[in-house]
Amino acid sequence: MARWDPDARGRLLRAAIELFAEQGYEATTTAQIAERAGLTRTTLFRLFSDKREILFQGQGALIAGATEAIHRAPAGAPADEVLTAAVTGLADVHTSEQRETGQLLVPLMASSPELQERAAFKRDAIARAIEHELFERFDDRRLAGVLADIGVRSYYAGYASWIASPDDLPLTPLVHQELAEHTAALRHVFAG
Repeated sequence: MARWDPDARGRLLRAAIELFAEQGYEATTTAQIAERAGLTRTTLFRLFSDKREILFQGQGALIAGATEAIHRAPAGAPADEVLTAAVTGLADVHTSEQRETGQLLVPLMASSPELQERAAFKRDAIARAIEHELFERFDDRRLAGVLADIGVRSYYAGYASWIASPDDLPLTPLVHQELAEHTAALRHVFAG
């Protein structure tokens, strides 16, 4: 594969997943990843600060998807509609091709405390970004925090169902279903 071929980020992701699955996360070096991807270590480090970040390269797109969806929600829209827009923005970032990548990542994440820590940081960063945008919109810190927590929990539960399903289902309806179930559970707690 020539070094000038496009999609260096995608090639590094595929190479990292393959190598982590073959020999483990800790045993895999950045040089091995770059070589498998047909790139130089310099290119790898120009794109990512370390091998761990290769797996989490979608974090910025997820945050942008959610925050842009919040901004696009109509002025005066109620909080539940804005939250639905945010989780839709998260889900819409994914393509059906990314489902297979997600399936490969599950055992890798489970095998490495370092990757689990980074995954928790990613989840928190997404929640904080959504909370910030919701606070800007509704000027209510508690409401923004609760909505962000429910939205992120719903997104992750829907994503887990998506990659675990034997069927090729679209992600967005699964995330919407989780959001409906989470908000129903919350209503039940406070009604009873």
